[in-house]
Amino acid sequence: MTDIAPDTTGWSCPAPLRDHPVVVMGHGGGGALSAELTRHLFLPAYGGETLDALMDSAAVELGSSRLAFSTDSYVVRPLFFPGGGIGDLAVNGTVNDLAMSGAVPRYLSCAFILEEGTELSTVGRVARALGAAARAADVTVVTGDTKVVDSGHGDGVYVTTAGIGLIPRGVDIRPQRALPGDVVIVSGPIGQHGIAILSVREGLTFGTEVRSDTAPLSGLVQAMLAVTPDIHALRDPTRGGLAAAVNEIATASEVGVVLDEGAVPVPDAVATACALLGLDPMYVANEGRLVAFVPRSHAEAVLEAMRAHPAGGGAAVIGECVVDHPAVVVARTVLGGTRIVDLPLGEQLPRIC
Repeated sequence: MTDIAPDTTGWSCPAPLRDHPVVVMGHGGGGALSAELTRHLFLPAYGGETLDALMDSAAVELGSSRLAFSTDSYVVRPLFFPGGGIGDLAVNGTVNDLAMSGAVPRYLSCAFILEEGTELSTVGRVARALGAAARAADVTVVTGDTKVVDSGHGDGVYVTTAGIGLIPRGVDIRPQRALPGDVVIVSGPIGQHGIAILSVREGLTFGTEVRSDTAPLSGLVQAMLAVTPDIHALRDPTRGGLAAAVNEIATASEVGVVLDEGAVPVPDAVATACALLGLDPMYVANEGRLVAFVPRSHAEAVLEAMRAHPAGGGAAVIGECVVDHPAVVVARTVLGGTRIVDLPLGEQLPRIC
């Protein structure tokens, strides 16, 4: 019998090879493919010490002030989902990126890319939600832009926001500052945003409605800094989830991280959905949570301040930094074993922000 090689031209792989010659969805997933695209294509093209730090927002000097500056694009599908929509997501995502450097967000820019044929009522709904979210986060939209693309060449509405905030004196929050002995704290239950998007997109139900956690975190961060300015690192675990955020900090600071899997707060509905779909909650996106690396001497007071704030009521200690296995994240399982929590390769749930 003659062996015939299969025709692979129409095949699709959810975790494409890293040397893929074209852009794939995984390049936007916040995992290993995103990191490779950034490090091997964009960083060499742009250069610059500030950019090389790869923070959620860049910390720059302007006169006597330290500013945080961030930009992000939002292509979520569908435009509206339980707990929010692309409008408030665009505000909260950029506000939170600024907050992860300890900044107080002040101003936003906003650009809309609209697909020809989109209902103006839809655009108005997005704009009103964006404005309301900006007011709730105490930031002002001060400039913007609008472009229209041909029908079939967009997905209704895409939004890009950029933000500027002020970093208080004495605050130095960077992923490179995590140290052995630091306590790892997450601000609340994880996985809600990604599962909320998936439930609407695929028409799935899990016994109860899962709502996105999208929310501004700048007030929570300021409450933490009121306890101590010596917070080492912050990250909002969006694309790639908690796993990606912790891995980015571990790699940047070259510390090992041990997570207690049983201590990570996962809502029952999220756990059920992930079990049914074969997903790991640690890799599912969030839009209103942060992970903090805090010196052990301040951890209890910071945790107390977080739990007293509406955005941190479910805060929990989930791990610690160690000298062993630098730049590697492991989790102690509920069965007493240990597993590696690696950076995700591609994208579990594309188009979630």
